[in-house]
Amino acid sequence: MIFDAARLSLANLFAPETRSVFWKVLGLTFLALVVLWFGLRESFIAFAWPWLEGAMMPDLPQWAGWLTFVFGIVASLGLALGLALLLAPVTAIIAGFFLDDVAEVIEKRDYAADRPGVALPLGQAIAGSVKFLGIVLLGNLLALFLLFIPGVNLVAFFLVNGYLLGREFFEFAAMRHRTPAEARLFRAKHASTVLIAGMLVTAFLAIPVVNLLTPLFAAGLMVHLHKALSRKDPGFSLRQN
Repeated sequence: MIFDAARLSLANLFAPETRSVFWKVLGLTFLALVVLWFGLRESFIAFAWPWLEGAMMPDLPQWAGWLTFVFGIVASLGLALGLALLLAPVTAIIAGFFLDDVAEVIEKRDYAADRPGVALPLGQAIAGSVKFLGIVLLGNLLALFLLFIPGVNLVAFFLVNGYLLGREFFEFAAMRHRTPAEARLFRAKHASTVLIAGMLVTAFLAIPVVNLLTPLFAAGLMVHLHKALSRKDPGFSLRQN
């Protein structure tokens, strides 16, 4: 079920119907990451670097000037790591503005006989994205802490992000057809399936460059997964309007 949903979602990435959304998400994600990179870099140069230079390298002799260059490279790598940790929340925020577009295309094309979903109100979509941003940041800080524990780091990364991404994207797909409370209950009932699907999204997120398409992939996967689980669990049938 999960892999069928993933296969359909991958096919949807390059479908003509979603091409405009594809370029919007890709462009805005890239722009957001560039802005974040320069923001982090300039903040580091303005506030952190003078303190580090004065505290750790006072009166550095001329012959040891290469140490400044090496430390600059290390600092740049640290900034790159920080940007990588921000990738998940950035993609989640951007996804909040385009998920309904992706879901609507999939539902009209692949589930034309079903009752169409209802797009979330803009305010609710923005509030949910902002709330999720905080959750993902906390989750990734926890995962970063666990990176220093051998044998736990990779598992922590997949579990933390799998749970958070799976919950966010699945509940979005469910709330197009259910009340928020019912969507949460439905997700909780199928928590293990949603977690595995979320870990698949996390694996997609871990692939450089390709991970910029995570919102489109995750939205498509969860729309298909929600449809499959709804048919498998008729006792939790879609609400009637």
